[in-house]
Amino acid sequence: MHIPAALAWSLTVAFALLAVPSLARLVRLDALTTTPDTRQMDLAELLMVLAMLAMVSPLGGPIPAAGWQAILVLTAGWFLVAALRGRRCCALHHLVSAAAMLYMITAMPGHHDHGPWLSMAGQPVKLAWPVLALAAIAYFAVDSVRAGLLGVRWARTESLRDHRASRQVCRALMGAGMAYMLITGL
Repeated sequence: MHIPAALAWSLTVAFALLAVPSLARLVRLDALTTTPDTRQMDLAELLMVLAMLAMVSPLGGPIPAAGWQAILVLTAGWFLVAALRGRRCCALHHLVSAAAMLYMITAMPGHHDHGPWLSMAGQPVKLAWPVLALAAIAYFAVDSVRAGLLGVRWARTESLRDHRASRQVCRALMGAGMAYMLITGL
């Protein structure tokens, strides 16, 4: 995956900014009145955006690739169980997202040659199993458009205390970022 340095820094800043709404929702004062499913979604979104930030950052991240792999396996497992229990609101999306990120980290031949730190920026390697990448690109492209349209519609009607629109806009931007990262790995 080769991302030019200027774009890598731009994506790093964008993903850092996308972490803010998830973090704000997790620490807000009315957190006790939100449902556990909503808290789990916010935590998953925060983990995903931090992993994406570590992947595109030219500096890498403080967690080695193996650590991110473990986090993403646990996240995917958590949302697989949630989906099997019938919590389909966003469980399947988070399961697909965690699996796609795990695929990106695992299917990059040669990224282990640069030490244990996770940084895919500037490395001219290609993803193994490109059919999986194409399927994930299609999923994230469609989901980004759908989430973006839904977020815009909800933004017109919701109160400031309702966070549905911000969740959808973040989901759209994160999905677009995932699709881009997968495209650069082909």
